[in-house]
Amino acid sequence: MARRYVGITEAGNRCGEDHHLAKLLNRDVDLVRELREEHGLSYSELAAKFGVSKSTIRDICRYRRRVTYPVRFKRVVEEPQA
Repeated sequence: MARRYVGITEAGNRCGEDHHLAKLLNRDVDLVRELREEHGLSYSELAAKFGVSKSTIRDICRYRRRVTYPVRFKRVVEEPQA
């Protein structure tokens, strides 16, 4: 069994790449924002590059998604997948 730490919000929910609905890693979210802000890539270009919808990219770039940060970390045990 593997043990690791996950980020938890004030409400006690997992956040960032540890959230069960996350489609991108934290470093990819940072890269999406950088490519949009500094290099002017379009939502369509970014969506194709990262394999997610254009609306996901838009919401990340407008800070509607992935805006919470962990206030603490929790150790979890994960079962190995067969």
